[in-house]
Amino acid sequence: MEVESGEKYRTEHAEAGKPVWESLAEFPTNQILPIIKVKLFMENPGILSLDDNKLGKLSLQIDPTFNKTNWWVDMIKTKNTSTDELKVKLDVRMEKPQNLKMCGWCYARGKNVWKTWKRRYYALVQVSQYCFATCSYREKKSEPTEMMPLEGYTVDYAEPDNGLIMHDAKYFFKAVREGDVVTFATNEENERHSWVQALYRATGQAHKPTPPITATTKSSQGTTTSGQKDQIDGDRSKILGFDEYIQSDPCKFDHHDLFKALQAATLDFRLGDPYCSLAKYCSRYGVRGCLRHLYYLNDLLDRAEQTFMIDPQLLHYSYVFCASHVSGNRPDSSVSTITMEEKDRFYEIKQRLKTFLEHQVTNFRKFDKSKLVIVILTNELPIYSILFLIRFAFPFGRPDGALKATLSLLERVLAKDLSTPISRDDIRYFIRKCLENAAYTNYTRVSDQAKIEGEREIPQQTDNEIVYNNDDSPRKKIDDLIHLAELCIELLQQDCEHYQEAFKQYNDLLIEHEEIFWSLFAVDMEHVIDQQPIESWDSFPLFQLLNDYLRLHDTLSNGRFHQQLRDTFAPLVIRYVDLMESCIAQSIHKGFEKENWKSKTRGCATSEDMLWKLDALQCFIRDLHWPDAMFGEHLEKRLKQMASDMIEACGKRVWRHFEIWIKKGGLIGGTSSDYLLPSECCVMVNVILDCKVQALKLCALHSGDLHQYHTRIDEYLERILGDMSKSLIQKLVSVLDSVLKKLSRYDEGSFFAQILSLTKPINEDGQAYVSCVNANLEQLRQRISDEIFTLNIFEEWYRQQTHFIFMWLGERTEISLHPYQLACLLLILKKTHGSFELQGVQDKDLNSQPHSSIMQRLHGLSMHKSYQPTIPASNRYLKKKWDDKYYSEHRILIRDARPSVDTRPPPTYMHLHMKLKKIQLEEERMATIERDNRILLEKMTHTMRTTGCVNNRNDYESKSLNQEKRRRELLRVSKENETMIKRIMARKNDTDGENWKNSWSKNTSYLDNIAKYNPDWYLSKPNSRQMNDEKPSLKRSQSVPREDKKDVTTVFNTNEAKTKNIENNPTQ
Repeated sequence: MEVESGEKYRTEHAEAGKPVWESLAEFPTNQILPIIKVKLFMENPGILSLDDNKLGKLSLQIDPTFNKTNWWVDMIKTKNTSTDELKVKLDVRMEKPQNLKMCGWCYARGKNVWKTWKRRYYALVQVSQYCFATCSYREKKSEPTEMMPLEGYTVDYAEPDNGLIMHDAKYFFKAVREGDVVTFATNEENERHSWVQALYRATGQAHKPTPPITATTKSSQGTTTSGQKDQIDGDRSKILGFDEYIQSDPCKFDHHDLFKALQAATLDFRLGDPYCSLAKYCSRYGVRGCLRHLYYLNDLLDRAEQTFMIDPQLLHYSYVFCASHVSGNRPDSSVSTITMEEKDRFYEIKQRLKTFLEHQVTNFRKFDKSKLVIVILTNELPIYSILFLIRFAFPFGRPDGALKATLSLLERVLAKDLSTPISRDDIRYFIRKCLENAAYTNYTRVSDQAKIEGEREIPQQTDNEIVYNNDDSPRKKIDDLIHLAELCIELLQQDCEHYQEAFKQYNDLLIEHEEIFWSLFAVDMEHVIDQQPIESWDSFPLFQLLNDYLRLHDTLSNGRFHQQLRDTFAPLVIRYVDLMESCIAQSIHKGFEKENWKSKTRGCATSEDMLWKLDALQCFIRDLHWPDAMFGEHLEKRLKQMASDMIEACGKRVWRHFEIWIKKGGLIGGTSSDYLLPSECCVMVNVILDCKVQALKLCALHSGDLHQYHTRIDEYLERILGDMSKSLIQKLVSVLDSVLKKLSRYDEGSFFAQILSLTKPINEDGQAYVSCVNANLEQLRQRISDEIFTLNIFEEWYRQQTHFIFMWLGERTEISLHPYQLACLLLILKKTHGSFELQGVQDKDLNSQPHSSIMQRLHGLSMHKSYQPTIPASNRYLKKKWDDKYYSEHRILIRDARPSVDTRPPPTYMHLHMKLKKIQLEEERMATIERDNRILLEKMTHTMRTTGCVNNRNDYESKSLNQEKRRRELLRVSKENETMIKRIMARKNDTDGENWKNSWSKNTSYLDNIAKYNPDWYLSKPNSRQMNDEKPSLKRSQSVPREDKKDVTTVFNTNEAKTKNIENNPTQ
């Protein structure tokens, strides 16, 4: 037992003679209409069988109101089932959740929800304490398809709607809210009353619904006045003259004419009465069968001309009956007669029927008020009919098969007689003509509907302007045309959904009908597009709407209208692309001339506008989904080339402005060490970086040579970025050049060295340069958006700065540095090293060979000048050198001195330091864990990618290499065992137990004959002492089985009887 897509429950085995399980299975489900499946299996007695035999199965659909006990259900038998009937008795019950207040099958139709009148399963659900909702569900679905909150609704009983009455929709009620009415219908009166009461409690309305008074409620009132009605009816018959007709001779009347009038009155009477029949009249007065059906066809055609829709099966039956009489080809091969009047009337009705069917096929979607007549025939006569109002000739393909039956009847009517069918070319020509007229009719109706809906629109008006949406504006015309296209697409989609099955044999004619329909639309489309201004692009949404529908259509794709649509809009697309290209070029030219180079998003205002326009243009052309592959590829290449050219023009203008700004200087305090890089230069760098990033999306093709345009523009932008980087670094290194020129004035032997030393400077120039470096590092880090580009500038700047200082010191190897020079250089190197390290420059670039040489020289110069020897010396430099040598020799002697005590650590053995066995066990354990984790991960992945249900079918694929050999060995052993069992069962016993028994009985009798005493002499009657001695033995005998006890008692009684006989007859 199982609930579909849920858990399964398997019962225990039961004997076939008593198949009773009494098993209780509970299944949780979140479906309101679940499917229950029950399967019955029989154990397979075969030796090699693995699966049980399936006897039968059944599927049940239940709902929350389902509750049946001791319910016998027929099961669907399988091929293996030999019994004629297979039933199972079940107890099925579904518990209703607490928030479910009411549920059941109903019909409904509303304005916003449930727009079609159809039977659905509805549930009244309590969402919160004061909030309720009515939901509709489908089978095996846990989520509702549609939902209607009951807030603001008022429920009440409703009168039956003749256009919505069905055999299972008789009792109506409705839920009303301002601007919306939802009509419901049920099959039973009690069910409607339950729904109304439940909805009344849920809405909390003040008005209490009152059930309407029906005919059953009036029955009690009518019994009191039945006698008065009989008297009134009798008086009325006398007044109307019915007595004269009752007493007249029926042979004097023309019953054929009377039947014609009576049948016409019967069809009219059917509008208010559920049952009527003319079979008794025809059999009593001998009305001819052919004439009856001719009159009936004539009356049905009259009703059809009065906007009633007639069931084509009814017309088909009556027409075939009449045609068989006229042509003499009755199916029962009996002789029939026909009058000339009937023959003439038949051909007249045939022509009318042909015209009527042509009108039906032509207007299979005609918007009309009509009535459907369904008549059930018995004995070649109509018994009763059902009529109701509809709006279309075949609304949404309803009634089922009506249009197909109409086409079948049309083939019958167009044939000359029943034995000579019409050719396929003739019927196709006739239907082609009807579908051509249908295309004109449907398009005219849709155009009128779009016009009526367009007149309902109210023009919007504000205080300052009036929206340009009057009747004569081109924008209004294109909006109306788009609305008309939407209606046309909706109409053809309904045709494909509801009528394609009926026209299955004429599929090519239906395609031609759609092409004619769209050709009519094309005339209006070209007329409206010609009236659009040259600079207007409001017609592109129309192309997108139509192209998206046509390119996904199986038959209309690349058809006549699709090609016409493509040819109409191709010039507009080309003109639009040309205009956008010139617009973007002008914006680049004028925008960069007036650009203030303020940061905006990832670049400047002009670059952002240019890139956005290029991306929007490409997205627009891509969303068109141009049907012609060659033209679409041409548009793509042109847009990619346009983007490449525009980005290249943008790069040229940015580089021109960058050169101008980098030459301006940007000095703040008037000295070279106060230089700060302009933020405008950083914005220009960001513009080029943004263009480089966007070039991959804007310039790369989707087919062919993908990087045809992207490679060229990427190389160009990379070259511009390299030039910008060189200019920035050159400008920043020039600051260091100015600082080193100032320090050159302190060179040994220069004229200004002695004068400047009198001022006793510390390191002012070094501090100024360090401040300049920190300020420019922060400026570049915050202003430039690309981290990699910024880091490359820092690395190159630091490298050139170190190289510049190294070259400056190389020019002064023969002279000693001034203390001021030494202090400034040490400060510059230390501070800039830390600053660049904080900005992310790697150690290998920071501690390069030139930097190490510079620091070694500067530290050497600084150390010997600050050295203070212990004894006076004329040259501190040489004294420091000698002291360092003596100290190093002293350290070597101390290092090589051997201790008198062995302080070395004990040796470490390999097997104690590295435990190889432990490492091996750990590796094996980790390998096992990794294998288990991999298997578990595979199972979890399989569960996530599949439904995750338990597979109990045991249909696994065998993975053994010797499976076939093992199977053959199993079969051999099983066969030998079976042969051995047969030999054992067929072997007869060598000894006969019955003969042994007879022989023992015979030997016992011989012993009795030759015995001197009675064999049972020891069983004589015991005395009292013997009785006491035998009590334990009797207790022990109680443990003897029941049958043995019976035998012992019997023997004891027999011995007693023999003892008495011996005492009574001592002589014996």
